[in-house]
Amino acid sequence: MAPPLSKACLIGYARVSTEDQAHDAQLDELRAAGCAEIHQEHGSGASRARPVLARLIREIRPGEVLVVVRLDRLARSVSHLLEVIETLEARKAHFRSLRDPIDTSTPQGIFSLQVLGAVAQLERSLISERTRAGIKAAKARGKKPGNPGMRERRPDAIRKIALAREKVYLDELIAGADRWMPTVRRMRPQHPWEDIIRALAHNGQSWTVARLRRAVGRLVSQHMADPALLRPAPRKSPQDRLMTLIAGIAMADPSLSLRDIGAQLERMRERTPRGGSTWSASSVKKQLDQARKAGLALPTPLQDVV
Repeated sequence: MAPPLSKACLIGYARVSTEDQAHDAQLDELRAAGCAEIHQEHGSGASRARPVLARLIREIRPGEVLVVVRLDRLARSVSHLLEVIETLEARKAHFRSLRDPIDTSTPQGIFSLQVLGAVAQLERSLISERTRAGIKAAKARGKKPGNPGMRERRPDAIRKIALAREKVYLDELIAGADRWMPTVRRMRPQHPWEDIIRALAHNGQSWTVARLRRAVGRLVSQHMADPALLRPAPRKSPQDRLMTLIAGIAMADPSLSLRDIGAQLERMRERTPRGGSTWSASSVKKQLDQARKAGLALPTPLQDVV
């Protein structure tokens, strides 16, 4: 069995469904378990739109453990639970439920998680099978599948469907925001949207300017992102744009060497000031030196051979 984790690593999360309910019982259990830091949220169990949880998962550090009293305080379904735990694992963090046999820092907890994964797959298969059977039975009785209101183009039905789709869209945005919003926050509004798209593409994410602007705008409308992100980017000469782009890469990851930055620029297909396709360490250093003279707060100069 894995040794117990330090209490300093335990971060509690407590959720109740309505403003009228209190977190007190959950707080008592989380404190008794050793959680010195506890985040509280009001939100329906049927929705993934939980900004406190999204921020907590985004900011959790390697080795820390997200602790809840019961699984239903965290997730709305088995698939949602697995999605949250996979995100934590990607950040080298763990998950623990006090009243359920799940603690991903132990072998027993990993086994329970694998069982849940099998249950989730079975759940999806059963839902799909029931849906197909229902459609087949309805057709046999002469009924048409689908929403009657939508077939008749009734305004109230159309409005209801539109609201439901918008809710699903927002839930999906919030659930995946930790993968792309950090890059947006680092680069906007200093850089144009096209630069953000290219930076995200380097990380394996496919966006268009229209989709990304809509996604950020939706989070801003929900008060989950700074409206300044939507401001127009300042007009810059090609040289200034290149300088600030390289400075942004260096500030986003101070561990990168000059050659690392050059390699990233080549993958982004950024041309050198002279139009070349190959970046040397000295070319990167020159751009960073200009950025420092312009007053940009950059990390300590890197020691690549130039």
